[in-house]
Amino acid sequence: MSVYAVELRDVVKTFHTPEGGTINAVDHVDMQIRHGEFFSMLGSSGCGKTTSLRMIAGFEWPTSGEVFIDGEPQGHKPPFQRKVNTVFQSYALFQHMTVFQNVAFGLEMDKVPPEEIKRRVGEALAMVKLTGLEKRYPRQLSGGQQQRVALARALVKRPKVLLLDEPLGALDLKLRKEMQLELKTLQREVGITFVFVTHDQEEALSMSDRIAVMSYGKVMQVGTPVEIYERPRNKFVADFIGETNLLDGTVRSVDGNSLTVFVPALNAEVRALHQGAFHAGQEVSLSIRPEKIRLVEKPTECANCFPAQVKQVAYIGADTRVIAQVVQAQLRVWEQNMVSTLDPDAYFQQNEQAWALLPPENLLALPVE
Repeated sequence: MSVYAVELRDVVKTFHTPEGGTINAVDHVDMQIRHGEFFSMLGSSGCGKTTSLRMIAGFEWPTSGEVFIDGEPQGHKPPFQRKVNTVFQSYALFQHMTVFQNVAFGLEMDKVPPEEIKRRVGEALAMVKLTGLEKRYPRQLSGGQQQRVALARALVKRPKVLLLDEPLGALDLKLRKEMQLELKTLQREVGITFVFVTHDQEEALSMSDRIAVMSYGKVMQVGTPVEIYERPRNKFVADFIGETNLLDGTVRSVDGNSLTVFVPALNAEVRALHQGAFHAGQEVSLSIRPEKIRLVEKPTECANCFPAQVKQVAYIGADTRVIAQVVQAQLRVWEQNMVSTLDPDAYFQQNEQAWALLPPENLLALPVE
């Protein structure tokens, strides 16, 4: 068995534009996906994630570079000869066929004996909790049930790798959340490698073992959800995943894994965490998540404490979202609502004076691209 279920080695996919030029939809991508992991490709529209998935599936071929599945180079091998199956956002179910017939279709094309088809379809439908609905047609199913039929149809072929192209995109929010949990549970139970394409950051963070964040055909960072969120490698990843505040500054000194940075918007030096090589005089961006800034009523002796004025307040249940003027910077601060109360004094109010704490361990220095 190969070390990786799927590997992309220096893969480029070039398309011709209507104006007569070319564009690299996938631009020298290296990616290694392990056996049995839930791997997500995350990015906005046009970042190259779906094109990458289509090259793994065999619907597109690389302009250069190579795709490997279970250690075997795929070359120009067509989709039906690859050890993968794809679930599309549109489900692509046959409307004139029953649930059983939809799931059995691929096995019938492979001339699997009828008794084995019956057994394997039954197993696949049990996996996705659709036992008893074999005789229904797609139009008689809910969106979530149709999604599960599409999954069963893919799983019944026992692929090495299951490719999922925004499969939850057509579902409403509540059902989408439920299906996220079901998909992750199913993946753990069957042990198949899942390669999942999505533009939804929360979806990728909640479901994935590892995530590849993509932009303009390039992989910006690959890591676990915690690594991607807590230690982004650059401004793009920090800004794309969740929300963050960015402050530009100049490195004054380096001490181990911390920096002293002068930030013009704060008219002060701050202490910050860093990963990588930085030097005095270097321009950097400091990233801090809104939920990791603290607003307090009185100043403290802690590092990175600044006077602030509350500009806007929005109570949204789990937290109160504050826009605070901190010296010359406007920072977003998410204050978690830890106490259930109607007392207005429990929440910051517009124009209230406060102090903003930017803990050095939560302030991450990133290189300026």
